[in-house]
Amino acid sequence: MKKITVILLLFPLLVSAQDKLTEANYRIYSVKAGKEIGLKDIVTDMAANDVLFFGEEHNDSVTHFLEKSMFELLYAQYGAQMTLSMEMFDRDVQPVMNEYLKGFIREKHFAKDARVWSNYRDYKPMVELAKDKGLDVVCANAPTRYTNLAGRKGQQALMELPEESQGYFAPLPYDTATDGYYEKLTGLPAHAQGTLNDTSKKAAMPSMPGMGSFNLVMAQSLWDATMAYSIAQYMKKHKGQKVMQVNGRFHSDEGFAVATQLKHYRPKVKELIISTGSDEAFPNIKWDDYKRNGDYIIITDPKVPKTYKE
Repeated sequence: MKKITVILLLFPLLVSAQDKLTEANYRIYSVKAGKEIGLKDIVTDMAANDVLFFGEEHNDSVTHFLEKSMFELLYAQYGAQMTLSMEMFDRDVQPVMNEYLKGFIREKHFAKDARVWSNYRDYKPMVELAKDKGLDVVCANAPTRYTNLAGRKGQQALMELPEESQGYFAPLPYDTATDGYYEKLTGLPAHAQGTLNDTSKKAAMPSMPGMGSFNLVMAQSLWDATMAYSIAQYMKKHKGQKVMQVNGRFHSDEGFAVATQLKHYRPKVKELIISTGSDEAFPNIKWDDYKRNGDYIIITDPKVPKTYKE
């Protein structure tokens, strides 16, 4: 719960900063066009695409401002055809999300029963926009208890769970990370068991298979596969919907992870990928350093206060 205290201490500063955010606090680069663009250009590009991955750094206040702005612009353009999908909510709390969006339950009960992240105030504006406009929000992620189990005991342990439990993550067996994504994963510190929500958070456990009791590749791949499956399952039931998927950028950079897994479940899906992050050289950005990460690269002003300190 340490993060909550830090966020509360930073909140007055954050509100002040967000009130003053402008286009001067970020730059957007289109890899295809080879030039800097605006948010509305991405909205236009979505006309021919199905899923927009918005890859974030979880404590970047400029990125959270942009996520809300993007979702507003997408709704203005595509209306009820838009759906929000989020890493920040697990599949087993989908009924709670639906109850809140429909106005049946109070926010304090939603926050408790949906197990919102401690920096939920960063994501609340998007959820409230969906609630106000009558849009769906997909709770896309696998609960940590299952990714932890996968990391400790592998897919066989998941297969031994009750059928009801298996409905809260991707169908078994799920594909695991390979090639470039595998190399990225095995080069990172692993998740602390049961405490972290994204690979961008560092922990002390070894991640290399064979170098400890916890297999990060197996656990992370379940997160990725489950988010992809959740999106694919939703799109199958709701023909013609466009989805904005919000996740840590590690889950979609370079077309890896969720972006790759989604094509396993829905081969004809058309994807766009946004990768965001800060650069101390801002606004003098060397775009060639980031081109591999996505279709659109957003670099934010590092001088803007973060929503919490890692």
